[in-house]
Amino acid sequence: MVLRILVADDHPVVRRGIKNLLEQTFEASIGEASTIKEAIEAVRRAPWDIVLLDLSMPGATGLEGLIRMARTCPNVPILVLSMHPEKHFAMRALRSGAAGYLTKDYSEKTLLKAVRQVLAGRRYVSSSLAERLVSDLVGDADRPPHDTLSKQEYRVMCLIASGKTVSQIAEELCLSVKTVSTYRVRILDKMQMQNNAELTRYCIANGLC
Repeated sequence: MVLRILVADDHPVVRRGIKNLLEQTFEASIGEASTIKEAIEAVRRAPWDIVLLDLSMPGATGLEGLIRMARTCPNVPILVLSMHPEKHFAMRALRSGAAGYLTKDYSEKTLLKAVRQVLAGRRYVSSSLAERLVSDLVGDADRPPHDTLSKQEYRVMCLIASGKTVSQIAEELCLSVKTVSTYRVRILDKMQMQNNAELTRYCIANGLC
């Protein structure tokens, strides 16, 4: 059976390298996308066995691209390939619909292992991430503040940190201004911060936006 694999990354050299590796390993038809819009259009046009998705692409902030992709193709496994460290995004990515999370400094062997595991219907996590998952289950007190936020609160926080107004966020997420304002209050309370400026500094310092 010929696999259909979509590689979504805004760097042509990275896409080409991943495509060559996959074609040497699998009998596969490889599609490419350089923006989140192109990737979403691709999954709407045709069926795919797996999507390899970069988090940092034009048209999306933070995990927004993943969230939109997971909503568009809920039955297609998404393996996130990211330059962002696991500690900043991996847990949230898995909660947002990813079937696996891999940073781009891993070896080709590890990438192929992750692809095979996700294609087999399982989730892929590194050993270090697996340890963190176990720590969370036993209530690790060292969890970063943003891990206490719900999925929607996290999205609102990242959009605030990207400089968007409450009205702009409401329009983007199809919510009322009042609802977004309520989320903002909850976020500041959970993060123990006073204003948007503090929130923005935190997100920048932790590579969340």
